[in-house]
Amino acid sequence: MTRRTITHTTRYTYDAPVSYALQKARLRPQDGPGQSVLDWTLEVEGGRIETSYRDHYGNLVDLISTDPGATEVAITAKGACDVLDMSGITGAVYGRAPLWHFAQPTALTTPDEAITALSRDLSTATDTLAALHETAAAILKAVPYETGHTDPGTTAAQAMAGGAGVCQDHAHIFIAAARAGGLPARYVSGYLYMPDREDQDASHAWAEVHVNDIGWVGFDVSNGISPDDKYIRIATGRDAADATPLSGMRQGGADAQMVVTLQVQQ
Repeated sequence: MTRRTITHTTRYTYDAPVSYALQKARLRPQDGPGQSVLDWTLEVEGGRIETSYRDHYGNLVDLISTDPGATEVAITAKGACDVLDMSGITGAVYGRAPLWHFAQPTALTTPDEAITALSRDLSTATDTLAALHETAAAILKAVPYETGHTDPGTTAAQAMAGGAGVCQDHAHIFIAAARAGGLPARYVSGYLYMPDREDQDASHAWAEVHVNDIGWVGFDVSNGISPDDKYIRIATGRDAADATPLSGMRQGGADAQMVVTLQVQQ
């Protein structure tokens, strides 16, 4: 196994005191195939963890409240994991959500005509894995990785039509195509170790498809590979809304600036 250490801080700065805010944090990795968590902590400045629980996808979730009157909140997840190259295969590991749940489209992953066209080979393929890799390559060709063209609310169809996107968009398009081809698929959020850089400005995302006789298999469309020992899994769901590292709400008219600092090291 290879050891990875992670420090991930998200800092919110408000232009006026906030009376109440609540964040849902999915920032805790778990032991699983090819991944062992050695230690992990979640630290909060300007707020506190109200409760922690496991959601219906099996993700570890913390609800974090902001101190009344706070103008700044920082949430830091840090720790170390040992990871093993499993060639993207998570296998026949199942939680509370049944497979059919991952075969249904969501608002972010509803296929349009262009995405449905990508799925045609999947429904008739004799080699499903090869067809999935070909689909991933076709998506990256049609939607090259470029920042600044999409946002967290961009749908798979919108990203496909726009012709550019980031890892979230690639995962959503791939999931939409797989489901249109009759295969259950899910979204995965986590971290990616990049040998050429220590500092990153965002976590990573990829997709998994359920293949008969194998189980869940991962595909990182943005990088053209299946996840290996550079990847640390955090959360899964039907789309990004189910697995995003942080989501929440606040009361009052204060505007917020968010700054993310992330280091993934060996």
